[in-house]
Amino acid sequence: MAAKKIGDKIKEARTAAGLTQAALAKKLSGDISAADISKAERGEKELTQTTLKEIAKATGVTQASLLGTTAKKTGSSGKTASSAKTSSSKTTSGTSIKVTATEKKILELYRAADADTKKEVQRILKGEAKEAADILGSILGTAVDLFGKK
Repeated sequence: MAAKKIGDKIKEARTAAGLTQAALAKKLSGDISAADISKAERGEKELTQTTLKEIAKATGVTQASLLGTTAKKTGSSGKTASSAKTSSSKTTSGTSIKVTATEKKILELYRAADADTKKEVQRILKGEAKEAADILGSILGTAVDLFGKK
């Protein structure tokens, strides 16, 4: 049963990253095929910790989230990190960073966006988009549509 839960989390992370099983397999080093990823997602194959770490990095999530071992941390105020103005998050390199509420919302919007929108956001952030203001307005409009807010 545990392998199935991990498989569900792998599939969720993969689809949120806009990757097919084949595309994810290509991002991983080693002998992991799209068929292996499919089996892992169905709970029919257990993956090594190294492979899970690579999947996490390729999909932009933490290895702990794939394993279902994330826990809310409490600060000195007794509030959970998610209820504070800023929260601490571990990056794929294991370092801790603070994330503001705005950054968290941007990340949520990015993860909810389709693959084309994600590519455009990356172009904007790299300074490659010539019409950044128009593209950004379009992206924000899409995000508003996704969340049903005005």
